[in-house]
Amino acid sequence: MVDVRIFCTDLAGLRSQALGLAEAAGLHHELSTLRFRKPWASIPTNFWLLPKFAVGAEAFRAPLPPVVMGVGGAGARVAAALRGINTAAVAVQHPRMRLSRFDAILAARHDGIDGANVIVTRTALHRVTAARLAAEHAVWAPRFAHLRRPLVAVLLGGSNGRYRFEAAEATALARDLARIAPGCGLVITPSRRTAPAVVAHLRAVLEPLGAWIWNFEGENPYFGMLACADAIIATADSVSMVSEAVATHAPVYLVRLPGKSTRIGAFMDDLARDGRVRNFQGRLDLWPVQPLDDTAEAGAELRRRLGL
Repeated sequence: MVDVRIFCTDLAGLRSQALGLAEAAGLHHELSTLRFRKPWASIPTNFWLLPKFAVGAEAFRAPLPPVVMGVGGAGARVAAALRGINTAAVAVQHPRMRLSRFDAILAARHDGIDGANVIVTRTALHRVTAARLAAEHAVWAPRFAHLRRPLVAVLLGGSNGRYRFEAAEATALARDLARIAPGCGLVITPSRRTAPAVVAHLRAVLEPLGAWIWNFEGENPYFGMLACADAIIATADSVSMVSEAVATHAPVYLVRLPGKSTRIGAFMDDLARDGRVRNFQGRLDLWPVQPLDDTAEAGAELRRRLGL
């Protein structure tokens, strides 16, 4: 039985938040990836008076489950439209519409909203749990055993309209990683957003120094890297990626990129003030940290508020 139907666009960060919340709340989920019809793809969601026309009738098919969850602006519009007497609507992230249209809203503190139906978390929701990390560690620790310790996991994002991560930034990062490479093991994973030229440059500079860089073949090492890392270095363009990193026992360094996002910048700055992250400047100094993770608590609170 499906307890929640999830609506989001095809973005890994959004999927991670939705699935992490559903799993933490103990809800059986069905994921509906939204694809927009013309001309709605080029029209801001706040002008979607009838979301059904923008995403198609399949998302609105009956019967509806007890809960519908929308992630991001488009997902929130669909969830709000489906809310009814027997169907509660949940939004993940600031829905950019009246908060009263939802039974519950999960928002990170950098979203800057509050209210009786808002559950505030310090980071984005995600799927990093102690059990998942333990299972991934058992798989990946032997595969990384040949690398020096401490083991440093490097998580790469990419240019996203707010921040730039291109050739110049790759050159600077490769230089800084090369400085620490003699004293540690480097495991690096690009994302779908990482420009091929960035990956090529990092390979040329760092593989001769012993770095391991995922080539998108075989099993995805992402959770294994989080599980095995003694330290994590992440580009500061993704709230979701950094939220997953700080949910581990590893200290986290941020690679600040040129560009600006008030919301993302506030999130990174909050973590720095909390002492959970530091800016990466070509040096590696490990410091004691504790996992920062509100997902399990948020899932339990969601169940309580919805009476599940």
